[in-house]
Amino acid sequence: MSDYTGRHTTTGADDDLIVAAREWAADDPDQVTRAELEGVITAAEGGDPTAAADLTDRFTGLLQFGTAGLRGALGAGPHRMNRAVVIRAAAGLVAHLKTVTDSPFVVIGRDARYNSDAFATDTAAVVVGAGGRAVLLPEPLPTPVLAFAIRHLGADAGVMVTASHNPPQDNGYKVYLGDGSQIVPPSDEQIATQISKVASVASVPRAESGWEVLGDELLEAYLDAVAGVVAPDTPRDIAVLHTALHGVGDMTVERAFERAGFAAPAKVTTQAAPDPDFPTVAFPNPEEDGALDAALDLARSTAPDLVIANDPDADRCAVAVPDDAVEGGWRLLRGDELGALLASHLLMRGVPTGRRMANSIVSSRLLAAMCRQSGVPHEETLTGFKWIARVEGLHYGYEEALGYCVAPDLVKDKDGISAALLVAELAAILKAEGRTLQSVLDDLHTQLGVHTTDAFSVRVEDLADIGRIMARLRQAPPAEVAGSPVASAEDLAAGAGGLPPTEGLRYLLADDSRIIVRPSGTEPKLKVYLEAIEPVAGPADLAGARDRAARRLAAVRASMESLTAL
Repeated sequence: MSDYTGRHTTTGADDDLIVAAREWAADDPDQVTRAELEGVITAAEGGDPTAAADLTDRFTGLLQFGTAGLRGALGAGPHRMNRAVVIRAAAGLVAHLKTVTDSPFVVIGRDARYNSDAFATDTAAVVVGAGGRAVLLPEPLPTPVLAFAIRHLGADAGVMVTASHNPPQDNGYKVYLGDGSQIVPPSDEQIATQISKVASVASVPRAESGWEVLGDELLEAYLDAVAGVVAPDTPRDIAVLHTALHGVGDMTVERAFERAGFAAPAKVTTQAAPDPDFPTVAFPNPEEDGALDAALDLARSTAPDLVIANDPDADRCAVAVPDDAVEGGWRLLRGDELGALLASHLLMRGVPTGRRMANSIVSSRLLAAMCRQSGVPHEETLTGFKWIARVEGLHYGYEEALGYCVAPDLVKDKDGISAALLVAELAAILKAEGRTLQSVLDDLHTQLGVHTTDAFSVRVEDLADIGRIMARLRQAPPAEVAGSPVASAEDLAAGAGGLPPTEGLRYLLADDSRIIVRPSGTEPKLKVYLEAIEPVAGPADLAGARDRAARRLAAVRASMESLTAL
């Protein structure tokens, strides 16, 4: 699908664009999006400049596979999530699989967002229409259940219809291959090439029936497996408050906790049931300010030991802990803090020979230091679990955006349910010893230095603004940031550090602060990741070291906010 930027009519709409839009509308199998697009076309032809701009945006090429497959706003046109785009994507995936096997087997899951059920059924119809076998999960379920199902059932590929933590107007299409991991190059390009060969939706064979719908056996198998993440003889006395943020994790988390021998978590009832409108949160991402307000308000009156939150498809896990030193008495752990805590628990258990730990380049360097101290191999990867999960001999992997893979032999992706079980086990063990999760972080920072991280985003309306900011940084790279000289500057697009090329910049300052700037793979924003490391002279210096690191990081952030301003 090409961009349409050619000859304009007196109405402000491009002639070729109008023709292409009418062709797309005529081929659209969904009467709702077909009518939507026809309305935009009519308005654009009538001289409405807003409609003309909208039409142009809808036709700036097909949605492409990014960090998490396809993801975008629901609506009509090739640059939106709709049935026409999904049918093309499914046809391209099946064509790719048929270069390997004549009868591809695809397992398909979905969340509870708008149109997720239709997109899942369309995918099954395309697979069966091409002579393959399609199996649908029985109901909206967490992404980790789909990732588990691929290897459990021996499928050639898996599709999860989800937009994860994106806002209500979005949906997405996440593709896994038969090893249970997300697609990476060259598979994504090969699938995109096959999609580009699809002339029209009408040309794609679609079966009326013939796909299978699983019963409870798949979820039962996942629950049995995930319950084994915790040891059989560790304490279980822990009170957990859980929120699913209107996603699909509530029932699965409850059953997983009970299967593992814990009491069922208390729940934020206003957010427990799936709701595609996400009515109680401005943005259904536990990282976002305000997303956990309802959970923390309830925690203040019920006093659980932990608050655990999943994002809407339950592949991410957030944890808040009691902390009298902060306003409100509860503190949300940063993704890097929880990443270090889970790693410390697994390191204490022991890591088998030949296994290793990994984290993404934008995550804290604390895990690498922990692995060096323990003699465990460590690897740094590009951002995204499609890279982390592919680390040879992976025992544990995480990224700072609340993604944790604590049992890669079960789920070769981030899994917010197994992570929730593991942190509950750690907290219960510590509670029995009269300790807390914070005490473990204190020990780690005292031994290995305070590792303080922060991040901010530059949201854009025009995606070209991201390219302009990156070009500006490349053309005039900073010589110093917050008074500290830039000791090294790496262009990640050149494949720095032996990693595959990716769009981004990495700066290491003379004071050992680190800065990474990269476009988001799932949202229209530029992300800036920061870390400061401060040595600790001993337990008595811990508070002072944390203060020094926080002040240094705040200064770095202020400088970078200025350097990346639009």
